[in-house]
Amino acid sequence: MNLFSKHETRRRLLRGMPDADMLSSQVAHWFQSPQGEAVLRAEKNAIHAALEKLFGYHILQLGFSEEHSLIEQSPVGHKIIFASSFRQGSVRAVASNEDLPLSTDSVDVVVIHHALDFAENSHRVLREATRVLRPGGHMLIVGFNPYSSWGLWKLFNRKKNIPWRGRFISKGRVSDWLKLLDLHIDSVSYGLHFMPVKMSKLLSRAESFENFGNKLRSPLGGAYFIHCINQAVPITPILPRWRPLRARSSVMPAAENVRAKIKVH
Repeated sequence: MNLFSKHETRRRLLRGMPDADMLSSQVAHWFQSPQGEAVLRAEKNAIHAALEKLFGYHILQLGFSEEHSLIEQSPVGHKIIFASSFRQGSVRAVASNEDLPLSTDSVDVVVIHHALDFAENSHRVLREATRVLRPGGHMLIVGFNPYSSWGLWKLFNRKKNIPWRGRFISKGRVSDWLKLLDLHIDSVSYGLHFMPVKMSKLLSRAESFENFGNKLRSPLGGAYFIHCINQAVPITPILPRWRPLRARSSVMPAAENVRAKIKVH
């Protein structure tokens, strides 16, 4: 373990967060629970319409569960999802959300799936996502809304289980970060209008609550969906096109005029 990994592990322990490998397993396990399945289904439906309209060559999803994708229905051909650690039988490349092995300005669409909620350094994750996003590229951010029944539930379940271990960063704070990175917010919507319960009987009605909350456009949903665009201008040298100066045919150039006067004298 290098020095950076030791510091990262220490910070996670101070926050009551497990290491990246354990966190990834816990998040994946939660998404397989009835509550996690309901959340994932609602989030897929919420961003489906936006993803259908976004095209390009490469789409990247950042999160803590490579097994659960939001981008499989995207029309973008090359889909990239990294694993946080090596697992037997996994075909995913291993990489950290805070240090992506991708070139700058190389990705057309980035989907951040609760990566800011569970990251050790949320600013760094967002900076890395912006770095690899090409100018004019699109970013979709899915995050837990602290101003909701889910946020209220977190107050009584802090540092115990997923998803309550997450930060639940407010939409307003994330918006401020996006402005600093020259990312223009195109739209904001909300989902997870059902209560954060585990009972299967109530979760079976989650879709009805989603439809009702979406009709009201309620900002009190348990998750927000931010669609933004990278406004950064690529640094390309533009050479000025100089137009040659033309002398009017009826006017003798100054040099010729002087030469003519010398001959006369």
